[in-house]
Amino acid sequence: MSQKVPSPKDIKAAVEAAAETAQSVASGAMRIPPASIQLASQLPDLVENLATATERLNEAIDRAERYLALADPMIRTMDAILPQLEALVATGNDVFNAVSSVPGVSTLGRLATRGSGAPPKEKPSRGRGAPKKS
Repeated sequence: MSQKVPSPKDIKAAVEAAAETAQSVASGAMRIPPASIQLASQLPDLVENLATATERLNEAIDRAERYLALADPMIRTMDAILPQLEALVATGNDVFNAVSSVPGVSTLGRLATRGSGAPPKEKPSRGRGAPKKS
């Protein structure tokens, strides 16, 4: 058996055939729908918008943290005062209930409020000959 040595022309033809085969395989494997290509072309803008939105969100979170840090002493003070205020309201309710259970307090309340406010409006008399007010 004699071995045949390929000539440069044969090598070139084999390389071209291999390149064509590779191209046809690649184009067959790379069938991408136009919508996917359009989405892929928009990806850089979408990533940039996402980065901008993330940056703005981080700034808002930082601002909220600064506000909470400023409000923290007030919140702690309110937490300390709240039980005392609740006790004061409960005492006021107890006093009100005790006083309202005393007989005659409702009458005293009506008499006390009658003189303290504005004078009551006069009711017009409905008798004969009374001039009409307009």
